[in-house]
Amino acid sequence: MAAAASAAEGVPGRGPSGEVIHLNVGGKRFSTSRQTLTWIPDSFFSSLLSGRISTLKDETGAIFIDRDPTVFAPILNFLRTKELDPRGIHGSSLLHEAQFYGLTPLVRRLQLREELDRSSCGNVLFNGYLPPPVFPVKRRNRHSLVGPQQVGGRPAPVRRSNTMPPNLGNAGLLGRMLDERAPPSPSGQPEEPGMVRLVCGHHNWIAVAYTHFLVCYRLKEASGWQLAFSSPRLDWPIERLALTARVLGGAPGEHDKMVAAATGSEILLWALQAQGGGSEIGVFHLGVPVEALFFVGNQLIATSHTGRIGVWNAVTKHWQVQEVQPITSYDAAGSFLLLGCSNGSIYYVDVQKFPLRMKDNDLLVSELYRDPAEDGVTALSVYLTPKTSDSGDWIEIAYGTSSGSVRVIVQHPETVGSGPQLFQTFTVHRSPVTKIMLSEKHLISVCTDNNHVRTWSVTRFRGMISTQPGSTPLASFKILALESADGHGGCSAGNDIGPYGERDDQQVFIQKVVPNASQLFVRLSSTGQRVCSVHSVDGSPTTAFTVLECEGSRRLGSRTRRYLLTGQANGSLAMWDLTTAMDGLGQTPAGGLTEEELMGQLEQCELAPLASSRGSFPSPSPRASLTSLHSASSNTFLSGRRASPSPPQAEARRRGGGSFVERCQELVRSTPEPRRPPTPAPRPSTSIGTPLIPHKKALNETSF
Repeated sequence: MAAAASAAEGVPGRGPSGEVIHLNVGGKRFSTSRQTLTWIPDSFFSSLLSGRISTLKDETGAIFIDRDPTVFAPILNFLRTKELDPRGIHGSSLLHEAQFYGLTPLVRRLQLREELDRSSCGNVLFNGYLPPPVFPVKRRNRHSLVGPQQVGGRPAPVRRSNTMPPNLGNAGLLGRMLDERAPPSPSGQPEEPGMVRLVCGHHNWIAVAYTHFLVCYRLKEASGWQLAFSSPRLDWPIERLALTARVLGGAPGEHDKMVAAATGSEILLWALQAQGGGSEIGVFHLGVPVEALFFVGNQLIATSHTGRIGVWNAVTKHWQVQEVQPITSYDAAGSFLLLGCSNGSIYYVDVQKFPLRMKDNDLLVSELYRDPAEDGVTALSVYLTPKTSDSGDWIEIAYGTSSGSVRVIVQHPETVGSGPQLFQTFTVHRSPVTKIMLSEKHLISVCTDNNHVRTWSVTRFRGMISTQPGSTPLASFKILALESADGHGGCSAGNDIGPYGERDDQQVFIQKVVPNASQLFVRLSSTGQRVCSVHSVDGSPTTAFTVLECEGSRRLGSRTRRYLLTGQANGSLAMWDLTTAMDGLGQTPAGGLTEEELMGQLEQCELAPLASSRGSFPSPSPRASLTSLHSASSNTFLSGRRASPSPPQAEARRRGGGSFVERCQELVRSTPEPRRPPTPAPRPSTSIGTPLIPHKKALNETSF
C-alpha cells in the first residue's frame, strides 16, 4: 500500500513498471509510466526514479525538472514510440537535451542526422587542408647579429636572439606541446602554443605563426601547397607577422621573398628560398612596441603608436629608425607610405627613393596634408588612379578621424606643389573611425560602434573620381565581431574583419561573431550581403583568418583565385574558395546574420558588462572592436534563444531603446534557464548565399 501511495504521488521509488509518474518540466505537466521512462539503462530518468538523483517536487507532488518543456515533448514521444518526431524543434537543441537526459539511442540517431548534413571534407567551397606542422625543438642560434642599424644618425642597440623583450617574463618556454609547462599570459590564462595565432599570404606563399615558431608554404602548380620553411623555436611569442613573396617590377634576387615576425620591440627577419628553406637576416630593435609590421616592395616597415617608424632596406642592409608624431593609422600605395597621426596630419615617405635621398640619416618624412579640424587621423586609404602624367599619378586619399568624420582629398599631377585638395566630407559617424577603404567603385568606413559600416558609391570619369553626382550613400550595416576580454596579445591582429580584396574588384568582410566560434560569415563590404558561411571541417575554433589573392596557373583560361584562409585552434589551416562563392552571388540573396543565428553564436560565450565606446580613441592595431567577452566555461553557457520575449522586452525593442548588445544581454538575463549544455554554431549551408536559418521577422536597416 505504501508503494502504491508513493506511485500515485509521483515520488521516485522502486515500484511496478506500470505505475504512473507525474512530471513538471519547466512549468508544464507530463504524465507517463515508469516503464516508458526507464527502458534506457543508465539514463537520467532511471537514476532519478531509483533515488540516485535527488528530486524536487511541486505543490502537487509531481517531480520538477528545470528544462525546456517544448524540447521535452518530442523526447518523451521517442521514449513512448521509439520513433523520432522533432515537430519543428532545432536539431542541435534536441541533441543537447538528449545528451542531458543520457538517452544514448536518441543521441546516436540525432548525431547521425547531423553527420548526413556535415562532412569532414567540407562543402563545395572547401579547397584544402594543411595539418598541424611538426613543432621544432631546436632553438635559434643565440649569437646571430644584424647588419648596420641607425637611429637618428646614431648606432642603434642590437639585441641578441636570446634576449627577452621587456614585460614578457618567462614567455620563452615552448609550452605543453613540448612537455614543458607554459607560463601564464598577462591575463592569467595559459598559453596555447599549438594554435594558429596569425596567418598571412602574398601571391603563392602563405605564412602561419604559432606561439613560438612560424612556417611558410608555397603553392606549386602540380603538387599543391608544400611546406617551404619552418623557423627554429623562438624565445618569445609571436605577435606580428609579415610576408613578401615577389617584388613587383624588380628582378629576382637574394631578398625578393622574406618573412618577418615581431613581439614587443623586437623584429626577426628571414630570407626565403624558392626551392625551400630560408636563412636568418637579422634581429632588429625598434625600441618601442611594434604595432604594425608589413612590407612595401622589399623594404620592411615597422610602426608604433608612439610615433616611431623603422625601415629595413634590402639593398643597403640598413635598419633606419625615425621619430614622427604619434601614429594612429597607415596605408601604402605603390612606393608611397602614408602615416596618419594624432595631430591631424598625414605624412608620407617615398620608400622607393630611400636610401638614395637619405640625408643626415633622415627618412625624409614629409607632411602631406593636415585635417581642417586637426582631428586625429584614425584610418587611412590611398587609391592610385590609372591616370598618369610626366609629373606623377592622380592620387586619391580617404581618411577617417577621431571625431567620426570621413574626408576625401585628391592630388592632381599638375598641382603637386600646392598639395592635396579637400574633395568631400561626410559626418555620418558619431564614434571614431577605425577603418576606411577607397576603391574603384566604393568608399567604405567603419567606426567603433560595434563595427558600424557606412558605404557610398563612387562615380568616376576616365578613372578619376567625379563630382557629378559624386559619392552617394549606398548601405548601412554592422559587422558584429566580439573580442575575448582575456585574449592573448597578437591574436586580435589575426582576426581583422577587413575589408579584403583588390581595390578594382568587389571586396569582402570576414565576420567571426564570438572568440571561440568555428563558423565565419563572408559578407560584401559594399552592401553587407552575405556571400557564404564556412564552418571548420574538424570542429575546432577558428583563431585566425585572412584572404589571399592567389595567382592563376599558366594553363590557358586560368585566372587569379581568391581564397579564405582559416587557422584553427588545433594548429591546422583550411582554405576556402571565395572565387566560386562570388561567382554564385545573387542566386539566393541573403543579408547578415538573422536574429536566431546571432543568438546561437552568442550562446557560445558569456557577455561581459558593456563598456561605453563612444568618444574613446581607437587603437592603432588593425582590429578595433571595443566590445569584450569572457570565454565561457565548460559547464556554463547562455541559453534561451527560442524563448519568446516578455511584453516589456518587446516594447523596448519596438522603441529601439539601448544598444543592440544591451538588448541581447537583456534577452539572456530574462531566460528561465541559467544553465544548459553547450550549443554548437549552426551548420553551414551548402548552397551559396542561403541563410542558415530562415528569417523569423523583417530586420531594420541595420543588420548584424
